[in-house]
Amino acid sequence: MGERLWPEALDPVVAEFQDCFDSMERYELLFEYASNATNALPQDRWNDANMIQGCQSRAHVECTLDSSGLFRMRGGADAQIVQGLMEITRIAVDGSSCEQVSLLTPEFAEAMGFNSALTPSRSNGFKNMLDRVVNEASRMMGE
Repeated sequence: MGERLWPEALDPVVAEFQDCFDSMERYELLFEYASNATNALPQDRWNDANMIQGCQSRAHVECTLDSSGLFRMRGGADAQIVQGLMEITRIAVDGSSCEQVSLLTPEFAEAMGFNSALTPSRSNGFKNMLDRVVNEASRMMGE
C-alpha cells in the first residue's frame, strides 16, 4: 500500500461517505456531522481574523495548540453543509502534530465524493478553509 492520502482518523468517515448512494445521501450525512459537532466555534468567537474568505456562508476557524503542543481546530458556520465539512476537517486534524496537519491535502474530500456533490462556490470555500488550517499549522511549526 502506498502513502496515506489522509489521516487515519478519517478512514471510517471516508468509508461512510463512500457507502452513500448519491449526493442527497452525502448531504444528509454532512448534516449529521454538523449536528453532532460538539466542539464547534461559538458565534461570539467569530471575528474578522478567523473568518474564511471566499466562502458563500459565514465561516470561521480557530486553530490553537494545546498544552502538549498538539493542533486543535474549532470551526463555526451559519450553513449546515459548511459546518459538516468543518467537523470532518476537525476530525482529520484535531490532536495531530502541526507537521501532520501542514501536509493535509483535499484527497479525503475527493474520496468522499464531494467534488460532484458540492457547488463550485462551496467547493472553493472548503478549499479556502482547508488552506487556512494547513497554513496555520505551518505557521505554528515556526513558533
